Amino acid sequence: MQKLTIVALIAGAALSANIPLKKKELTRANLEKQRAAYKNGKFLDNGLNADLPVKDYMNTQYFVDVQVGTPAQTFTVVPDTGSSNLWIYSSSCYAIPCWYHDTYNSAKSSTFQKNGEAFGITYGSGSISGTVSNDVAVLGETTVSNFGFGEVTSVSGLSFYASDMSGILGLAYGTISVDKLPTFIDASPLTDKSFAFYLHSNPDKSFMTLPGFEESAKNGDF
Repeated sequence: MQKLTIVALIAGAALSANIPLKKKELTRANLEKQRAAYKNGKFLDNGLNADLPVKDYMNTQYFVDVQVGTPAQTFTVVPDTGSSNLWIYSSSCYAIPCWYHDTYNSAKSSTFQKNGEAFGITYGSGSISGTVSNDVAVLGETTVSNFGFGEVTSVSGLSFYASDMSGILGLAYGTISVDKLPTFIDASPLTDKSFAFYLHSNPDKSFMTLPGFEESAKNGDF
C-alpha cells in the first residue's frame, strides 16, 4: 500500500497529539451540486456531508477540525503551510459559499473580543476579506486564548464554492502573516513548535501531529 510521509520541522521533535485529517474530492461535479443547490434555494443541502465516509481521490484535499469560541464552534479547515493566518466564514457573510458552510457566530461565544481591523488575503484561486476577531481557538489538544483570526464576510473564487472547507488554518512563518497577527503555532503555549503530516493512501489513517512527529513514520513504516 502506497504511503507518503511529509514532515514539517520548525524545532526538535517531542511527544505529540495526533489530529485526524479528512480528505475530500474536489471535482466539477461537486461544483455543479453547489450551483444547483443555490438555484433551488437549498443552500444547506450540498450533498457533501463531512460525516460520511471519505474517498481517496488523487490526494487532492485534506482537512482538520478547529474549534473557536466558548462554547466551541467547530469548523473544517485546510491546514495550509503556504499561509500564516486562521480565517473562517462569518455568520455576517452573505457570499454564496457562506450559505452552505459552517459560519462563526460571535454573539454565541462568551470569549469573543471585538477587534474590527480590516482583514484580507488573495490566493492563486481567489480571495477573501472581512475583519479581525479575537477568541479562543483549539487544534487537537492545543488551546490558544484571545487568538486573532479573520472573520470573513466576502468571498471570491470558484474553489471556495466547490470545497467543503469553512476556512483555512495557516501554518507558515509569521513573517508572511496578514496584519502581522501571531500564527496559531507561535501563539500556542507549546515549547516545541514543530508539526508533521502523515498522508496515507487510506484516508482514515492520515493525520497531523502537533507538536513533533511520529518516529515510526519516518521510514514509511507507521
